[in-house]
Amino acid sequence: MNALGIDVGGTKIAAAVVDEHGRILDKRKFPVDPANTVAQIAAVARELGTGRADCAGVVIPGIYYAETGNAWAPNLWGKDPVPLGPELARELPWPVTIDSDRAAYVLGEQWLGAAKGSQDVVFVGVGTGIGAGIISGGRLIRGAGDIAGAVGWFALNPRWLPIYEQMGCFEAEAAGPSLGRRGGTTTEAVVDAARRDEPDALRIIDETVLYLAMGIANIVSLLNPEIIVLGGGLMQAGDLFLDSIRRAVPQWAQPMAAKQVRIELTQLGEDAGVLGAARLALLE
Repeated sequence: MNALGIDVGGTKIAAAVVDEHGRILDKRKFPVDPANTVAQIAAVARELGTGRADCAGVVIPGIYYAETGNAWAPNLWGKDPVPLGPELARELPWPVTIDSDRAAYVLGEQWLGAAKGSQDVVFVGVGTGIGAGIISGGRLIRGAGDIAGAVGWFALNPRWLPIYEQMGCFEAEAAGPSLGRRGGTTTEAVVDAARRDEPDALRIIDETVLYLAMGIANIVSLLNPEIIVLGGGLMQAGDLFLDSIRRAVPQWAQPMAAKQVRIELTQLGEDAGVLGAARLALLE
């Protein structure tokens, strides 16, 4: 049995045909068309999956409301939800499973990546934003309103800043763009300067690590996972962050839970989304 996995991002759509063992049989990327995203998802699915897929999984950078079939993804189609489920069901010949991208990332890592076989896993995506996919006791956790994992809204600073109203404290202080804001430049420039051991850039990395460690420690204390997997765009520079995060988390987390957890970088990289989307479909 083959599944089509489609990972819809803010700037690109990645799609892959994946067999039941997790082998990628074909994979492609397309730039997102913001004005016609839903139609584009259907077109990509037909192009890649026709004659090769038995089911499809689609994941979005937002919230999917399973009860209504509506999807909220302001970076794609604005602030209003769209009826993604009904529209794709009408357009495509296979069963379609839809969820958030954070659900896909944690499923992909549990299936084939750093958390393979684990029953209590959290994937923390640190890129333009911060979100978490959660598997607890072997079950994917979605929450009462399908919003579970919105950890970017963690309150980590008692001094409230206006930017927190837009995206949450954790995200404002530790997502990728925070490095550029602190340095008055771009995130990439700060990372490059840190690799050259420039003091100001290393200070910015240290400040970001502090917030990352605090947020991850809260996850450790709340959920007591076996493993936390770090991914997303900023973790492409994970060598600058991982060891420092590992050292700092025990200062903030419940001590026994901190000793039990492993903190690892993703093993699937940019394929985590399509593999997790395919896994969602294969599990239905």
